[in-house]
Amino acid sequence: MKLVIFEDSSYSNFFPLTYPRPVFELRCGASSLAAKIERQVGQRADAYLCREYLAETLAPRSGATKINDLGFIKPGEEVLFVNGRILAKSDWKFPVEPGCFGCEGKIGWWRTRADVTKIKTYADLLAAAGTERKKACGAKCFEYMWEVMLESVHVIADDFKAAGKSGVQSPLRPDVAVYGDKTLLAISEGVEIHPFVCLDTRNGPITIEAGTEIHPFTRIEGPCYVGPKCTILGAKIREGCSFGPVCRVGGEVEESIIHGYSNKYHDGFLGHAYVCEWVNLGALTTNSDLKNDYGSVEVHVNGGLVSTGSTKVGSMIGDHVKTSIGTLLNTGSVVGTFALLMAIGKPLPKFIPPFAWYLEGVICKGFGKKSLFETAKTAMGRRKKEWTDADLRLYETIHKLTDEERMVYIRKGRKQMAGN
Repeated sequence: MKLVIFEDSSYSNFFPLTYPRPVFELRCGASSLAAKIERQVGQRADAYLCREYLAETLAPRSGATKINDLGFIKPGEEVLFVNGRILAKSDWKFPVEPGCFGCEGKIGWWRTRADVTKIKTYADLLAAAGTERKKACGAKCFEYMWEVMLESVHVIADDFKAAGKSGVQSPLRPDVAVYGDKTLLAISEGVEIHPFVCLDTRNGPITIEAGTEIHPFTRIEGPCYVGPKCTILGAKIREGCSFGPVCRVGGEVEESIIHGYSNKYHDGFLGHAYVCEWVNLGALTTNSDLKNDYGSVEVHVNGGLVSTGSTKVGSMIGDHVKTSIGTLLNTGSVVGTFALLMAIGKPLPKFIPPFAWYLEGVICKGFGKKSLFETAKTAMGRRKKEWTDADLRLYETIHKLTDEERMVYIRKGRKQMAGN
C-alpha cells in the first residue's frame, strides 16, 4: 500500500503558521501531524500533496518522499490518501474499509485502487474521489491554528505513551528533584541537567532529548516535550509545552509550542502560544492569554475575526519574527511571517501583517524585505544553517502573496503619520 498525505484548501485558516510549510508539518505534542499519521499507518509517507510553491523547500526535509508526483504508483495498487489536518493519536487506527470519508466538509481519507497517477493537487483529488462520502471519518480534524496549540497539552502525554520509552539515560545529580513518578521521565543520553532543577511529573510525563542543557533553578512541569539541543535557562516551564530542536527558552512558558531554532531566552511570559521557526523574542516580551472579562478570545483569520471558543489563547507567531525588548502582545494576537516589532509601552495591535515593521506605533515597510532577508541569513548562520536560494524564492513568493493585505495596513499607517 502507498501512503499519500495531503493538505486541502483550508490551509489559509492556519496562516501565518502555514505560509512556509504544509499544514501536515505543524507540530502538536512531540512531533508533526504527518509523523503521527505515519506512526499510526505504520509506514513512511510515499508522497505529499501540497501547494506548489512549498515543494522546493519541502523536498530536502522529505527525504525519499515524492512531492506532488504520483506517477510512480502502479495501476491497481492500493493507495491511502490522508488529510494532513487529521490528528492521529496512538489509539486511532485507520479503517481498512475502502472508500472516501469526510472531515470538516473536506476529504478525511480515501482508500482506493483507482488510477491516481495524474493527481497533483487537492482539486485533482476531489475530482478523482468524486462527491460521495461514506460517512464522517471519526478522527479529530483541526480547522484553525489555535486548535493545534490547545490540543497539544493532551497530545504530549499520548506521544509519550506511543513512544514506549521511559527512563533516565543521563545521570541525575542528587540535587536535581524529581517531584512525582520517575517512570514518567524519558531523558536521553547526552542531556546535561544542572543542580537545583525540579522535574514535576505529577500531572504528566516529561521527555528531554539528547544534547539539551537545563540550567539551575529551572522548573519543568509535565506534560512537556523538550527537543534535541535545546537550552533551558532558569525557566518556569508550566504544563503543556513542546519545544523543537535547538531552542533557547527562559522566563515563564505555559501550554505553548515553539518550533525549532527559535529563542525566548529572557524573562517574560509566553502562554497558549504557537511560535514558528527562527523567531527571536526580545527580553521581557510578553503575551496576554486571557481577556479581562474572561470571554472567548477572537483571532484574525483571512481578513476577519473568528471566535476561538476558548478563554485561553495567546499569540500565533510566524517564522523569522523579531520583537524588541519589552514588547507586549495582546490576547489572540497574530504576527505575520518576517514581521519586526518595536515596543511602545502598551499592547500592540492584534494583527501584524507579514513582512511589516511596527515602529513608533505605526505599521510600515521599514527598511524592506532585503534587510529582513539579510538578518535571516545571519541568524541561520549562527546556528550553522544556510539561507539558500530556495529559501529566498520561498519567501519572495510569500511576500508577493501577502503584498495586497500588507499594503492596506501600511496605507493606514501613512495616514496615521500624516495626521500626527
